[in-house]
Amino acid sequence: MNYRTLGRTGLKVSEIGYGAWGIGKTAWIGADDDESLKALNRSIDLGLNFIDTALVYGDGHSEKLVGQVVRERTKDIVVASKIPPKNRQWPARAGVLADEAFTAEYVISSTEQSLRNLGLETIDVQQFHVWSDEWIGQGDWLDGVQKLKEQGKIRFFGVSINDYQPSNAIKLIETGVVDTVQVIYNIFEQSPEDELLSACEKHNIGVIVRVALDEGGLTGTITPDTVFSEGDFRNSYFRGDRKQQVYDRVLQITKDLGISADEMAETALRYVLSHPAVSTVIPGMRSVRNVERNVKVGDGRGLPNDQLVKLKPHRWIRNFYS
Repeated sequence: MNYRTLGRTGLKVSEIGYGAWGIGKTAWIGADDDESLKALNRSIDLGLNFIDTALVYGDGHSEKLVGQVVRERTKDIVVASKIPPKNRQWPARAGVLADEAFTAEYVISSTEQSLRNLGLETIDVQQFHVWSDEWIGQGDWLDGVQKLKEQGKIRFFGVSINDYQPSNAIKLIETGVVDTVQVIYNIFEQSPEDELLSACEKHNIGVIVRVALDEGGLTGTITPDTVFSEGDFRNSYFRGDRKQQVYDRVLQITKDLGISADEMAETALRYVLSHPAVSTVIPGMRSVRNVERNVKVGDGRGLPNDQLVKLKPHRWIRNFYS
């Protein structure tokens, strides 16, 4: 496993991190706690040392599983979690005041609940689960963050940037109060390359990449006939003719690169890791099989330049979450 520095935090984190949304069992149907625990442990055995969870993943269930594993292991694991907005609006909407989403009291109480779920004394990276640059200078949320740092309950502060709004954190980065950002970045969603990633490099901000596999769209396994379990959020994400759209675009990628569909997931992860601003990428992994497939990509190798060039035209502006 290759390790990169998470921006100015100085933390050395594995190139492949663990996205723990799926093991919360609420949006991704089919997760099994025993398999999730095996997958978490197997990932650590293979050198992974960064796990990203959130208070709302299974209403704390994901945090509890992560905490159980972290407490049992002797190896140092970097744990990141996230505070949901008080108004439960994803993404943050324009014109909404900071106090409607995050107050100092709420930031502190939510973090303390996450610490109880995790069974830990400190969260390495605590993040806001949504963000709006309109909130700079508003409210008292920053007081809450600073108090948590002073009390040793969190080490560093980050934000999870709204879906497909990578520039909606540039001003925050420039203030110097944030240590990390989490952002959607993949072969289809290349817009972080426009402004965000260069700003992070300039200010030494850690970059955590989510949805590198487009919720499965870039794994090479989605076909027009793919069926998801009832209640699985991907029924909405890939509704209508979206599976056909994804299938056609992935087929074109494999043709352009001369690769098989089986190589698609690795290619997608290596695309993200090819950018020097990226600290870690956190694919969701609910099984040992997925862990072993994804973790092997964290070997320090990006994609050859000729493949990167061929992938640039595959940028696809759309929002399947809407």
